[in-house]
Amino acid sequence: MAYKITDACINCGACDPECPVEAISEGDGARVIDADKCIDCGACANACPVDAIVEG
Repeated sequence: MAYKITDACINCGACDPECPVEAISEGDGARVIDADKCIDCGACANACPVDAIVEG
């Protein structure tokens, strides 16, 4: 199951460079993860300073 970014996202971009498949992009005020590209590695979640990325 792909990771997702919650409303806690502060749009800092810390997760972007950590994604090995470039599944993260900037959305409307927050980052979004393309579930079709996500490989469930968790690298983005580990990089998030506000714990806004969860499995789901």
